[in-house]
This record gives sequence, structure tokens and C-alpha cells, in this order.
Amino acid sequence: MKKKPLRVMKFGGTSVGDAPCMARVAQIVKDASRQGPVVAVVSAMGGVTNRLIDAAKHAEAGNLEQADRIFEALRRQHDAAVEELIRDENRCKWLSASLSKIFAEGKQLCKGTALLHELTPRTLDTISSLGERFSAPMVAGALEELGVASEAIEATELIVTDSCHGGADPLMERTRELSQARLHPLLDRGITPVATGFIGATDGGILTTLGRGGSDYSATILGAALEADEIIIWTDVDGVLTADPRLVKDARTIPVISYREASELAYFGAKVLHPKTLRAVEQAGIPVWIRNSFAPERSGTKITPEGRSNGGGVKALTAIRDVALITVGGPGIVGLPDVVGRTFSTTAALKANVLLISQSSSQNDICFIVTMEDAQRTVEALRKEFAQDVAHEKVEHITLDPNIAIVAVVGENMRGIPGIAARTFGSVARENVNLIAIAQGSSESNISFVVAERDMKTALEAAHREFGLGAPTVLESAVKAS
Repeated sequence: MKKKPLRVMKFGGTSVGDAPCMARVAQIVKDASRQGPVVAVVSAMGGVTNRLIDAAKHAEAGNLEQADRIFEALRRQHDAAVEELIRDENRCKWLSASLSKIFAEGKQLCKGTALLHELTPRTLDTISSLGERFSAPMVAGALEELGVASEAIEATELIVTDSCHGGADPLMERTRELSQARLHPLLDRGITPVATGFIGATDGGILTTLGRGGSDYSATILGAALEADEIIIWTDVDGVLTADPRLVKDARTIPVISYREASELAYFGAKVLHPKTLRAVEQAGIPVWIRNSFAPERSGTKITPEGRSNGGGVKALTAIRDVALITVGGPGIVGLPDVVGRTFSTTAALKANVLLISQSSSQNDICFIVTMEDAQRTVEALRKEFAQDVAHEKVEHITLDPNIAIVAVVGENMRGIPGIAARTFGSVARENVNLIAIAQGSSESNISFVVAERDMKTALEAAHREFGLGAPTVLESAVKAS
């Protein structure tokens, strides 16, 4: 008898945003469970994590009253959703009591934070994890309402991580052991587990989080640990698009894309995936789908190890705002020993995330891009590092430009097609957009360039037109017709 496929399904914040959304999620899981076992992974209701973090920061500032107001508003929101979602009176009472305990825990943590005027990374992780701990029992309850046996499980029982609070990485061997021991017995009994996304725990049981947006990562970690047949990330868009539809009106869904292409797009700002998502499944080669929970009839995008050629090389474009360009330069740096090493060791010491690096052929300037939140402290650290060199005019300037954006052109098969760079820059030049810096990845599946923020939309539209990304290719049309 053929084994039924095991699927891990992750639902994001908009997909579980209110009671009707949770009911829709439960129906999707129920329908899928007819074909084989399902493990659901859920985010917090949309916006809840941000409000929990706000409450924690108010508590740190000593404003416990404001923190309590946020918790009371969240309590009303979740209670109203439970009442609308759960018809069975006993189940409703049990669920409300369970949520009350979690709310009490969060308020107590804020009280301790306010007393100490200190918000530690460990405490922030615990407070910011409460949203997932609210939503998992609610989705499990919604499944029970539909007659599907279900159990909410906190991922602290499943995912073992290192102790890096705010951005922990999984320890896969231990995660595999725990996940299989905890989940397989439930699945064998026909019970659908609903796990909290975003959360893990150290081997000592201390709660950690995987970083903002980390519920996607949770799903692929569990998918790899359970050797799932496929992973489906349900969100509020139809899949991976050729560009941000808010910026490029004729952007369309890409049917199939490779791990490398999806990772490049996620790294360079595409919101549909957490940048770490595919790390966990790369070795196993498990396919990952991106689908729309508000339109489950649409097929979405399939992410596979090899992807599929579209015949044109370029698959998609993306862009990042809220970044800043830092330049270390001057004619004197040509003869200055180890200026590159000093620049990036200083930046690395701050744990600043460097998104792009470019250096002029004359070596007079080194420029790189960091996130806006890292920009000012990085410049200050560099000015301190090169203070003597500036005084002796070996380094002429260390400057910061916050009014820029990165545009990335991505495609697995770009390396085999001549003229991609020329076409990219030609299309942008025809729109009178000035290029500030250019970088190409060694994989040759990504060309990135820097423009003024005001020119970002124009640059995206120009490149999107140039590569015909708004209309299906002949190859894709043939595949669809077949």
C-alpha cells in the first residue's frame, strides 16, 4: 500500500488574522488531510507581534500602564475571535482559560521588566512569542469544530536551537529526534498537530525565537526533520511574483522557481519568504510551495532545487528600501595597508548586515550598503577606526547616503546568456536613471545596482519591460497548454 504524502503547512499572520481567516485555514487543512497527514504551523494574528514588542518596550521605559493597555486590547481581540470561531461551549471555555494563562504570563514578564527597567533579549523573545502561543490553540480549536482531531503544540517541544536570542539557528539532529518522537505518534493516530511558528528552545529548555518572519523557517525546519513530501507556505499573495505588484502593475506569478533564485529574492527584500527559509530543506530537496490562503484554488509557485528555465534568463526583480550607502574613500587609500580588511572587520564587530559591496577599479573608493538601523553606528565606528588616517589625509571621507535603494535582477540561467547586464543597464539608462554602484554575485544569478530611492520604481518598471516579465513566455504558455 502506497504511503500517503506528509505535508507541512505554514499559515502567516494575515492568513490567521481574525476568526473568519482561521476558519478558512481550518478548512484548508481539513481538505488536505483527506489526502494525507498534515502538520500545521501558525504565526501570530497579523500585527500582534509588533504590539507585544511595543508593550515590552513601554515596560522597559517604566510605562507599565501603557503596556497593560496593549495587553488588554490584545485580550479583547483574541476573546472576540474565540467566541466567533468556537461554537462548542466547553471547548470555548477551555480555550479561553488556556489563553488567560498565557496573557497572565506576558503581563507578569512586563511587570518584571518595568521594575528592573531592563528588557533582556531572553525576555523579549518570551514576550514576542506570545502571539503564536495564542493562535495555535485557536486554530486547533477551529479544526476540532470541523471534526478534525487536533492538538496545539508549542515548538519549544520540537525545535532545538542555539542560544542566540532574537535570531536563533536550529540544531537539526536534536530537532529531528524531538520532532519525530513528538509528532509521529499523533499523526499515526490521525491527530493533526498545530505548532507555533517563530519559536524554538535551547537544549536546556530556554525559549528562543528564529527572527522576525521566522515562521516560514519553522515550517521548513519541521519539514526537513519529519522528511515531509512537501511544504506549503500559505500567505496573502499568489506566489513568488516577477516584481512587487505595488511598484510594477503587470507583475505576475512565477509557476516554478529554483531554491537559489528564491533565496536571492528573499535576501534582496522580497517579503514572500524569510531569507533563511530554504536552508533547512536544501539538502533534502523537499519542494516548497507559496500559495494564497485567500484563493486556495490557485496553484501558486513551486520552489524546487533546479527550478525551470523561462528561456530568457531573468526570472524576477526585487528592491530594498530603508538602506544606506556608506563610502570610505580618497586617493590616499590606494597605498593604505589593509583598508578593506579594517573596513569590514569594523563593520562585522557591530554585527551590521552588509547587503552589497562595490569598489572602484582605481581603489579610491569602497562603498557598501547596510540596513538603515545599522547605518549611523557603522559610520561612527568607521570614523573612529580611521581617525588617524583622516587626520593625515590618507582617508579623505567616510560618508553616508540614506536616500538610496538596491534593485536586484535575479535568474538561475543568467550566467549562460550574454548581454543580460548590458540590457539591464541600458533599459535603466533610457529612463535617465543614474546608477550609483553595481555589484554582481559570483553565482552569476544576480545583478544588483544602487539608485536614488526616488528612481527605484522607474528602474524596476524599465527592467521588467526589458525582459518581458509581464507576459508569459512561449515556453510557459506551452507548458500551461499541455
